[in-house]
Amino acid sequence: MSYEDDEDDEDDDVKIVDCNGAELSDGNSVTLIKDLKVKGAGQTLKRGTLIKNIRTNPNNPEEIDCSTKQIKGLVLKTCFVKKA
Repeated sequence: MSYEDDEDDEDDDVKIVDCNGAELSDGNSVTLIKDLKVKGAGQTLKRGTLIKNIRTNPNNPEEIDCSTKQIKGLVLKTCFVKKA
């Protein structure tokens, strides 16, 4: 067994957590904890906005993929959301 095999096992165990430390998974709903200006869209997402059906990104555990009614293809940092 090589060291490379051990590193691959660690990648599978990556936990994606919100600002409070709650674990997030695909399909969860989250709420924004801060007003966020969206670059390129010219809009602001208000604090308390509910975002449904998120998709986690195992390559970058600090980001989630999601969409709202106004903005499609949105990527948010997990430090700005809490599990709903």
